[in-house]
Amino acid sequence: MDKLEYREWINSKLNIGKEILYLTMDECINSGVTVEEVIDYTELALIAHGKKELDMPAKIGLHPYKDTFMHAMPCYIPSVNSMGIKWGGCWPTNRERYGLTQLSGLYVLNDPESGWPLAIMDCIWLTAQRTPAVTAVAAKYMAFPEKVETFGMIGCGAQGYQHIRYMPKTLPNLKKIYIYDLFEPAMDRVVNELQASTAAQIVKCKSIEELVKSSEVFATATVITSKPEPKIKDEWVSKGQTILMCDCHSLFEDKTMKRADKYYVDSIDQHTLLTEYGYYPDGLPEIVAETGEVVAGLAKGRDNDEQLIVDNNVGLAAEDVPVAKAIFDKALERGMGRKLPL
Repeated sequence: MDKLEYREWINSKLNIGKEILYLTMDECINSGVTVEEVIDYTELALIAHGKKELDMPAKIGLHPYKDTFMHAMPCYIPSVNSMGIKWGGCWPTNRERYGLTQLSGLYVLNDPESGWPLAIMDCIWLTAQRTPAVTAVAAKYMAFPEKVETFGMIGCGAQGYQHIRYMPKTLPNLKKIYIYDLFEPAMDRVVNELQASTAAQIVKCKSIEELVKSSEVFATATVITSKPEPKIKDEWVSKGQTILMCDCHSLFEDKTMKRADKYYVDSIDQHTLLTEYGYYPDGLPEIVAETGEVVAGLAKGRDNDEQLIVDNNVGLAAEDVPVAKAIFDKALERGMGRKLPL
């Protein structure tokens, strides 16, 4: 349906300008959005970003305490007819201090035709889905996906857990998935809950070193520290590996990043801003291209088996908005959520 038909469909179920749909985390989870759909929407978002066919300023942030942040992430993508903003944050000490997850936030979805809000929804589940989807899409272009048999995941929290669900979709010939987390119950949960539905063997590693040395492709989804606190020694990283980060340079020595044959980021503007915030005290390596430019076919990814490839994806508002729209559409169709007056 075209934009106006879509708006009329929404208005038949929700009085635009008079009410909004409120969706809890459980309702987002049960909306029916699939892994495959999230990957497809994420790829469309990256293509739009690569071609600059969207309106997306670099996210701004508040940093009340060390290693904490609240980010405002607005975006409008005409090709998927969606507009909204995420207000989300990370407090790494929440579990120990309050028994809460470190990630929190809400998503506000708007009607592109009038600007009025359509929905307010949890964004923890949304973020936990689109983040591994970015890694999965990136792996298609930064590795030779049909050849990859080993994948490693550092960090088994909400995002790391979901990576184990997503990565086999674009790395179809995986034989082993190596995992590591300081919190062993998090690793146990991954094995206990995901092994039965995962063809590859999930292997708990005793150290980061074991994981890095065992994996052709590995991803990191840990705390984004205000400055790098290296846990991965440069000597463990080999030519031919593909490194896909969700947490900036937090775990890496600067020389590893600087010796990469190709170094990519999701947004040059965003990482320039992060450099100004102090996240990259040694500066960024030379950036070959943005992830979206590679996905859109405007730049090249991996050329050969010997290259060390690093792709630094800290997260874009473009990746949130089409997934939020998909959640909203399915929830509205199913009669989920609560309509609240404006």
